[in-house]
Amino acid sequence: MAGSIERVTQAAVAAGLEIEILRMGASTRTAEDAALQCGCSVAQIVKSLIFQGESSGKLYLFLVAGNNRLDIGKAASLAGEALKRADPRHIRDETGFAIGGVSPIGHLIVIPAFADETLLGFDQVWAAAGAHDAVFSAEPRALLAAARARAADLAAA
Repeated sequence: MAGSIERVTQAAVAAGLEIEILRMGASTRTAEDAALQCGCSVAQIVKSLIFQGESSGKLYLFLVAGNNRLDIGKAASLAGEALKRADPRHIRDETGFAIGGVSPIGHLIVIPAFADETLLGFDQVWAAAGAHDAVFSAEPRALLAAARARAADLAAA
């Protein structure tokens, strides 16, 4: 996983995003685990969810606040096509990240990204950094800019 973490670091530098990657020593795979490890609210955790276009096969990244669920209908509307869950192996092959460590930045491919607008209500959010126990914090607008993510209403009601 060191390669994945290094890619996140390089992507942050390239985007002008100053981050410090922390290895927590315990799993941060779930938003609840990550919040406990980071000492923040679950809502401040950025879940990086990847879905696949049903017709195109293209991958899409959705950055969702840890306390929210992704509304798949809203996500599909933004993507411009119906979506399905992407196979974990396909995600790893295409992005370079395993489930549980998918970062908003540092993907092997250019991936269309959309972000839960509720993330913008925080001074700081926490995201995965390429491994199941690696995280970094960032100011939300700077993170979205680095991820080239468009803020939108993504949360399920």
